[in-house]
Amino acid sequence: MALKTQPFDAAEVLLDDARIAAYLEEAFADGDPALIASAIGDVARARNIAAIARDTGLTRETLYRAFSPEGNPTLATMAAVVKALGFQLSIRPLGI
Repeated sequence: MALKTQPFDAAEVLLDDARIAAYLEEAFADGDPALIASAIGDVARARNIAAIARDTGLTRETLYRAFSPEGNPTLATMAAVVKALGFQLSIRPLGI
């Protein structure tokens, strides 16, 4: 009997700020820009991308495109979305 699988959507399990923060921290710790953009996009979808679009002044289409696998969001777009999500970007020395 064949095993039936379904695609995993991280947005379905990002239910609270603690999970979201841990998810984003892991993406940033990895350092891969595509992974970071994908993680921010997952969180935006989990939190209602239409509301994020309204809060950032960007269109939903722009957000979907920017955070798609082929997207390449600017730092300004990522910072605006992270802020609209209720988080902030910060810098700290390595190893802390």
